[in-house]
Amino acid sequence: MSQRTLQHIIPSHPSSDGDGVKIRRVAMFDLPATDPFLMLDELSSDNPDDYIGGFPPHPHRGMETLTYLRHGSLEHRDHLGNRGLITSGGAQWMSAGRGIIHSEMPALDMQRLHGFQLWINLPAKDKMSAPKYRDVPAAEIPQLEFHQAQVQVIAGAWNINGQSSEGPLMDLAADAGYLDIHLQAGASLTLTTPAEQRVIALVYKGQLNTSPQAPEKSLLVFGQGDELQLQAVNDAGLILLRGTPIREKVVHYGPFVMNSTEEIQQAIADYNSGRFGRD
Repeated sequence: MSQRTLQHIIPSHPSSDGDGVKIRRVAMFDLPATDPFLMLDELSSDNPDDYIGGFPPHPHRGMETLTYLRHGSLEHRDHLGNRGLITSGGAQWMSAGRGIIHSEMPALDMQRLHGFQLWINLPAKDKMSAPKYRDVPAAEIPQLEFHQAQVQVIAGAWNINGQSSEGPLMDLAADAGYLDIHLQAGASLTLTTPAEQRVIALVYKGQLNTSPQAPEKSLLVFGQGDELQLQAVNDAGLILLRGTPIREKVVHYGPFVMNSTEEIQQAIADYNSGRFGRD
């Protein structure tokens, strides 16, 4: 086994999106080292003023989103008639394909929101495919227990400390996988990972034992290898992602991710003319 080592540390930054929702964002649109992942937002607040406006209707094309909640609830609605509510521990997956207009709105009586939204690139051959959507309630997400460690397996097939497990979402673009990992101080995990894939982690709580030391709320980009060892310095939580690089040009404008400026212009024209998302 060849060990993956830490190659890059990317800080997250405070930002806002939707109707004034406060977030911390890591944008990766121009970073080959994180391909196929485009963006990862953390939403975390116990003040409803920070998130109650939610994400009113807006379009997407050319990418997938995976929204995962540790606490709170969000309701998805889209112009295709899909509607679903996820609560603490649940996830929503949406492949925008050629176009979808959707909203994600929090419950009005909610006192805390903590979750993440990941953007995954679609290869050129799939960017104009039909949109897809799926809700995943918390009860469908396997939870693995190890010594001083817990893992929620949200997407993909994994081997962790010699134990194999699959998440309910197995059809993400780029064969992507997604874990939520909690490690108590000093705890460690060993994961076998496909050598051809990228592996990155957002440490949303605490610190991992890495060289150099990465501050909390940082994205860690690991180098090549087929085994990853994680060890917590203190009580730590992290989102761990793996995916196969697409290696195509990325042109990003707002909610659209395409391969050329002309395709972005077409997406804008389709949306403005009311043709968005049609065959």
